[in-house]
Order: sequence, then structure tokens, then C-alpha cells
Amino acid sequence: MERTVKIFDTTLRDGEQSPGCSMNLNEKIEVAKELEALKVDIIEAGFAIASPGDAAAIAAIADTVKDSTICSLARCVEKDIDAAWNAIRLANSARIHVFLATSPVHMEYKLKMKPEEVLESIAHNVAYAKKYCSDIEFSAEDSTRSDLDFLCRAFEAAIKAGATTLNIPDTVGYMIPEEYAARIRYLREHTSGIENVTLSCHMHNDLGMAVANSLAGVQAGIDQIECTINGIGERAGNASMEECVMALKTRKDIFGIGCNIDTTQIYRASRMIQTITGVPVSPTKPIIGANAFAHESGIHQHGVLANKETYEIMTPESVGIPKNAIVLGKHSGRHAFEDRLRELGYTLDREKLDKVFAKFKALADKKKVIKDRDLEALIGVVPVSGEERYTLDNFVINSGNSITSTAVIRLKKGDQVCERVAGSDGPINAAFRAINKIVGKEIVLEDYSLKSMTDGEDAQAEAIVKIAVDGSDIVTGRGVSTDVIEASIKAYVNGINKYFLD
Repeated sequence: MERTVKIFDTTLRDGEQSPGCSMNLNEKIEVAKELEALKVDIIEAGFAIASPGDAAAIAAIADTVKDSTICSLARCVEKDIDAAWNAIRLANSARIHVFLATSPVHMEYKLKMKPEEVLESIAHNVAYAKKYCSDIEFSAEDSTRSDLDFLCRAFEAAIKAGATTLNIPDTVGYMIPEEYAARIRYLREHTSGIENVTLSCHMHNDLGMAVANSLAGVQAGIDQIECTINGIGERAGNASMEECVMALKTRKDIFGIGCNIDTTQIYRASRMIQTITGVPVSPTKPIIGANAFAHESGIHQHGVLANKETYEIMTPESVGIPKNAIVLGKHSGRHAFEDRLRELGYTLDREKLDKVFAKFKALADKKKVIKDRDLEALIGVVPVSGEERYTLDNFVINSGNSITSTAVIRLKKGDQVCERVAGSDGPINAAFRAINKIVGKEIVLEDYSLKSMTDGEDAQAEAIVKIAVDGSDIVTGRGVSTDVIEASIKAYVNGINKYFLD
């Protein structure tokens, strides 16, 4: 029987902790539903004690997702564990994930605890979590800089207290593959009871080896990979889920190991995370980058045309990158529109489908041919749920290289119409200043980017803004239009609406 590795996705916890990657409640639920469609084994939905918002999001995900285990992180502190359980208790399958640092530097300077105190805390808190549910994971934070014999003792304490999964994380991205594999082998040989639990790896990418270390761990006996979509995460990020999964699948001759992931959902999941966070991936990003299946060299093109296997070790279709099977335009009907969305992997409820179709028809009046990226853009800007506080009604821009740019912006707020004018050294900044007057909040623009969604003179522009409202955490806004100024205004308004929906 083929050995299977579990995929533990921490996009919603470790990934969301990455600067600029925060998500609101509705976005987290949408991501969790996509992870379920991917057939992720365990979804780490958040850190319940971190905030009431985190706890509410975990609880909503636990109530929504039925086919994946829902996990909440907790420190080795009783109140953390209580909060974790309260958030996940309605899940079909629940897991509490407790962690405590075991390296000398963490114990001395962060925890200010003696090694024996650390062991006592592990035993007590794992047992405390065990009273709530049977599935308990223990992580030895900074385990790759921990003394190996002490690490064995820490894991033995966790096993005796009831842990069912042991995580050996490379918290600071310090390891190289051979070194990590040797560490796993040592733990397996010197830890009493370790044969009765699942071993997990959680690798950070500070030295660019998170995926390589994860796979080396699998070869040494790891049975669970902790990873994120697009590799997002703190500092240099986490192990990339799509790279780990496709390495196992493509090099089955080496690993001889399977996983439960539906790889045809990978592209959609990647695009969703890029859309929600506003963090794009490099064109050369393996598996899902824009150039991952592009061939410009004449020699390469000739080979691929003769036989794809000359330069492609996997197919675009295997990771869900769709083929253009039908051209959509202003005369396309709802049936063709819905059929194309299904081919792209999207299943929308009736309300959202109606909104997307209306936007599709409006776009079709501006563009002759609607491409898949255009459809994905439309889906990404339709609100998941909840009413938008502000909607763009009208704008007028006056700009030139010899005058001060001015913008007149009119927004709707329910039945109320608000219009303001502002000037600045550019049309987009002038528009943002006019919106600030309408909203009446201190809004700081932290980042702004603009790019083309497709090619051609009628291409849609995608604007991404990152804003802080009244000193809040950074909120990402996104807008799409064939007009770059309109896209920018919509992105700014979208970010403000997200602030009020949180």
C-alpha cells in the first residue's frame, strides 16, 4: 500500500501573519472553502487567542468546512488552549496545536524558563488540551537549533501526555536538507513512543530551502508537511504547498509517496491568494508563475511542439491552468458564461453569479474578447457577502503636465450621495484625497501598484492598494477596470469598505 503524506495548510495562520497579507472574515471563509476543495487534510485556521476577530473567523470556518480537520494554534498556556477549543469545537474534525520553544536561546531569552520547567509545561499543557479533543499536535518551536537529546525528552513528554502529532519546525529557516533529514532519523531512533505518532515538518524559507527541507524530511520519515499557498508567511515565507505537492507527484519514482491534494485546484487557489492579499508571485515562480509553462527559445518551442515532454515535466492542466476552449464576448449568453466559469473551477452561489454576470456584460461593451484572466478579475472584485458602505457613482479628472491635477469624486453611501473635490500633483492622488474628505477618516496609503491583466489596448488594469485607516492594520483593496484611474479609485474604495466590514 502506497504511503501517504498529510498536507497541513497554514495559509490562514502563518501565511496571514506575513506583512500585508491580512484577510477579513469573509475572505478567510472563502480561502478555507478553496482549501477544502483542494482536499487539504488539515487547515490551520488561525491563532484563537490573538484577537476576538481571529477566534470568530476560526469558529466560522469550523462551522463551514466539513471535509478537512480544522486546527487552532495555542501557546502552552491554559487560556490559549481554552480559546482554541472554543473556536474549533463545532468542527467535524478538530485539532488543537500547542507549541513551546525548546532551543537554548529561546528558553533563556524569550521564555526565561529552565529546561526542566519547559518539560513540565509541555506535559501539563498537552494533557490539558487532550481533555478537550483527541487530536493534539505539539510543536517544539526552534527545534532545529535545539539540543537533540533535550528535544527527544521534550517529545517523549508530549507523547506521554497524549500528543498524536509531533512537529519539528525549522522556525528560522536555518537547516539544509541533509542536516534536517539526519535530525529526523536521530529523533526516530532515540525517542520512546515516537513510532505511535505522526511526525510533521514546518519549514521557513530564509535560506531558500523550505521545500527541499520538507521533502528531505519526508524521505527521513515525516508524514505531514506544513505549508502555505504561494509559500506566503513570515519573513521569507513558508514551504510552498504547490511545490511540495507537485514534487511528490512528478517525482513519484523517487519518493513513492502520495497525498490527497486535488492538484487541478492549485492554480485557482494561487490566484485567490494573490487576489485577496494583493501579493503577486514572480513570473518565474515554480508551478503557478506566469512563465512556468512559457517557452520563448526557438529550440524549446520546436521541442514542445514536437512532443511536450521535451521541456515540460508536468502539464498546465494538471495544476488547473485552463485551456481557452471558448471565446466570450458581448453576444455570449449566460449558459456559455457559466460553463466557462465551471471549466475554470469556480462554483458560485446564485447571488454572486448574478453580480459577476452583470459585470461581465458591462465589460463586454468595452472589450471585444473576454479572456480567462478577465473573468478571474471580475470574480475577485465582487463582494463575497455583506453590503459595501461606499460605491463609486461618478468621477471627473482634470490633469496635465502644466496644471495641478484635480479630481471630483462622487460616492454613494446607501441612499446618500457625497461629492468632494481635491487637488494634488497627480490625478490618482487627487482622487484619493477627495475620497478621504468624503469618508472623514485619516487614511494612509502604504503601497500602490498597477498592472495589466491581459494584453492589448483594451486590457483591464488591476490596481492594488494597501491602506491604514485611523491607524488600523493594513487593509488591501483591489480594483479592476479598462481605465487605470477608475481601477485605482475602485481599489481605494474597496480597501475602505473592507475596513468597515472587519
